[in-house]
Amino acid sequence: MPTAPDAPTAPRLSAAHRVRAAGNAVNLSTAAGLVVALAGRASVRSGPEGLLIAEGYRLPLPRAGAFTVGNVVVVPHGLLAGVEVRQPGTLAHEAVHSWQYFWCAGLPFLPLYGLASAWSWLRRGDPASGNGFERGAGLARGGYTERPVTNAGLRRIAALLRPRRARTGRG
Repeated sequence: MPTAPDAPTAPRLSAAHRVRAAGNAVNLSTAAGLVVALAGRASVRSGPEGLLIAEGYRLPLPRAGAFTVGNVVVVPHGLLAGVEVRQPGTLAHEAVHSWQYFWCAGLPFLPLYGLASAWSWLRRGDPASGNGFERGAGLARGGYTERPVTNAGLRRIAALLRPRRARTGRG
């Protein structure tokens, strides 16, 4: 009697990926990611390494090819496959952010990321290239350009704080 072919099975999760998924469930960051995906009317599916992929997110912010909240990788206005074609390595970059949520005990990642973005902007003039979280996830894989330390943001603030006369050159 012929046997039916085995149905394809999902690859087994490594112990590390199970720990990350459990930790991000306990610290509620994955729940927050699902709320974000639901608010943006995204379709959620299982992805590799215990990640959840939320595709077709429809809200205008944040403006990114993809972003992560907990174990949920959110893809605005399309599919992850399309983002990977345009920016190979995006999923690997976002998986590192999922680990960063884990190590930051969940949602404290968000203000820490905001502070790191502000520091990057002050020192380099953009929110990513000096941001330790983005650097740790791989700037190039995330589609970011490495910018030199120029204190660009600090210079902009200093220019705004100068008296008007000094800015315009008029008396």
